[in-house]
Amino acid sequence: MKTNLLLLSLLLFSFTSTATTINIKKSSLTWKGTKITGDSHSGPIKIKKASLKNGLGEIVIDMNSIDETGGLKGKWKDKFLSHIKSADFLNVKKYPTAKLKIEKVDESYLYGKLTIKNKTNDVTIPFKKSGNIYSGEFGFDRTKYDMIYGSGSFFKNLGDKVIRDTVTLNFKIVTK
Repeated sequence: MKTNLLLLSLLLFSFTSTATTINIKKSSLTWKGTKITGDSHSGPIKIKKASLKNGLGEIVIDMNSIDETGGLKGKWKDKFLSHIKSADFLNVKKYPTAKLKIEKVDESYLYGKLTIKNKTNDVTIPFKKSGNIYSGEFGFDRTKYDMIYGSGSFFKNLGDKVIRDTVTLNFKIVTK
């Protein structure tokens, strides 16, 4: 779920009057979802493509690329990834990509619209710039993107099975 993120990563881009190319191979997005017990899952998700000019544009995330590298192995990892990609969370068969449309950038924030599962919400994403690298972390409410599975905001009596609504996305965007 957390993916969404994804979206993310985005940001960032140069403040010149030319097109900015993101080095997709050197850039990274990492999601993290947490249960109320503190247990968590996390892993990478890939940028599929990006189109930016003057720091504005669109970043497309490949939702099928979501992985879990937080410690699950074998059949447990396979079961988890199958579930996260199902209609309970990302529904990657129907929605294979997520998008971040960047509408405004200032010295330390990106403002835009994040679309996951065909649901779009405004986002404000803080970032730091070092040379051609933009990095940061932000959280988004997964339930605003139709991912309510395990949410204590929607279901009662889940006990220690409650999954927090906020998904965290860490990003490092490298421009060329």
